[in-house]
Amino acid sequence: MESIKVLLVEDDPMVREVNRQFIERVEGFKIIAMCSNGEEGYNQIIALRPDLVIMDIFMPEQDGLITLRKIRNSNLPVDVITVTAANDMQTIQQILHLGVYDYIMKPFTFERMQQTLLNYCNFKMKTFGVQDITQKELDEMIHPYREMDESTGNEPTLMTELPKGFNRTTLDKVLLFVKASKEGVSADEVAAGIGVARVTARRYLDFLEKQNFIQVDVHYGGVGRPINHYYV
Repeated sequence: MESIKVLLVEDDPMVREVNRQFIERVEGFKIIAMCSNGEEGYNQIIALRPDLVIMDIFMPEQDGLITLRKIRNSNLPVDVITVTAANDMQTIQQILHLGVYDYIMKPFTFERMQQTLLNYCNFKMKTFGVQDITQKELDEMIHPYREMDESTGNEPTLMTELPKGFNRTTLDKVLLFVKASKEGVSADEVAAGIGVARVTARRYLDFLEKQNFIQVDVHYGGVGRPINHYYV
């Protein structure tokens, strides 16, 4: 599969440059253009046909919400990730209803952007050139925490009702982050990568380990307490 073509839409020059550097650090992605407002971004989508648009919401001339609606109303075949300071539930719901692939809140870390792009790349690789898929294949895309049980040949699934205080979306993100690491990750690395508190990351990691979806090794370094490293 060729590099994923990215259009970056962000009005703040400094933030735009940071986003550009973050995206270009992830292998498999190529920025084909950058725009400073939604109107220019929409026109560039039509002209350049990117695979992915990474877009701010609060912008002059034409904001991200209007642009998203125009993209969907025009049936343009492009995926969108929003990177925005908007954190009110009304705006978030409007954006999610318009079918974005992910929603990243500012400020964010490189690890948070990296994990989203890796997830997206994995999704594109699984769907590239595919015409028809089975229910199992679709489940693997939508519910990445499901894996084949080698002893029975069946897919184990996490319980339908998670324990109180657990969120399935967060659970997916934690497991995907662990899967993306070949050498294992600590709770601190997971927390920074998906944008949650360390204590939250540890709770989800411990839960996944008890459910046999991940494993844990204790690493003994120099001075200080040993560190748990989680891997698939």
